[in-house]
Amino acid sequence: MRKTILFALMLGFSGVVQAHEVWVERDGNGPARIYLGEPAEALPPGGDPEFAKLKAPRLLSGVDAKLVRKEGFIEAVVPAGDVRAWDDNVFDPWGPDGKKEGVIYYARAGRSEATAKMPLEIMPVTAGGTRFALVRDGKPLAGVAITIVSPDKWSKGVTTDAQGHVDVPMRERGRYLLSASIKDAGPATIGGGTVSTVHRIATTTFVVP
Repeated sequence: MRKTILFALMLGFSGVVQAHEVWVERDGNGPARIYLGEPAEALPPGGDPEFAKLKAPRLLSGVDAKLVRKEGFIEAVVPAGDVRAWDDNVFDPWGPDGKKEGVIYYARAGRSEATAKMPLEIMPVTAGGTRFALVRDGKPLAGVAITIVSPDKWSKGVTTDAQGHVDVPMRERGRYLLSASIKDAGPATIGGGTVSTVHRIATTTFVVP
């Protein structure tokens, strides 16, 4: 009975991890805001219930930006341009010993640079364009599902083509979010320790004025 309860709890925790994403929002060249939650859902007052687990995401900004904890997000003043952040220490590894799983989040805001700088990233094929590529270690990934969340929280699933590309329909003005996930089998060391499986989740946001 105890093993059954433990297994159910682990399945529930895995579901929480899979449903949650880290994403970055930025308005113009203002501060970057880093969130943890479910981007297709409206954030509750004070942020997502799991927000406390987002402690120290790492920014790829070229400067030592100070992270300031706000109500529901973490704020950082960074240089102009696209913002990238990643975190491998949000959720502790879960599962039985020898088969533990973990998650690494990669988040980007902006589409002014047609380049990828993180191990997993959703980048515009051309600066400011509506066609995006999912890139893993500099190489495009074909046949991977990408979820598009529009400003009014409308969601659409698409799949990358042979070149790792997808077209994003622009329904309205406002902030769009793209997300994708892949799973790696094999031992790896992340912030919470050694795991046998790594879930990698990437997000990119951009604003249509």
